[in-house]
Amino acid sequence: MNIIFKQHLNDEYARYTVLDLDTFELADGTQHTACCVIENTPIHELSLLPSLRQLHENLIKNLALKNWDFCEQAIEQLMGKWGGEVDTFYQDLLTRVQDLKAQTLPDNWTPVIHKQ
Repeated sequence: MNIIFKQHLNDEYARYTVLDLDTFELADGTQHTACCVIENTPIHELSLLPSLRQLHENLIKNLALKNWDFCEQAIEQLMGKWGGEVDTFYQDLLTRVQDLKAQTLPDNWTPVIHKQ
């Protein structure tokens, strides 16, 4: 698996599974979405690929909606998929979700990670 910023994706990556991960906002206000490029999908997951991709996309969408229960359930289902290559991201995201769940977030909260 490789990590690449979305703005660097091109036709070369069309044959791979590409999943959005986190969006970062830099000090200059620009936002960049990191994606993982999965080059090797285990053969037993090939038939599940469309549903796994959809579940991952819904996880990212529901994170922004603060739908914590959906996020936790989706992460549970996605752990171990993609040949385990995305498990570190899912584990980190689960920790974040559990921390966020315990907070009272402002209405304008977004999952964008601010970097200086």
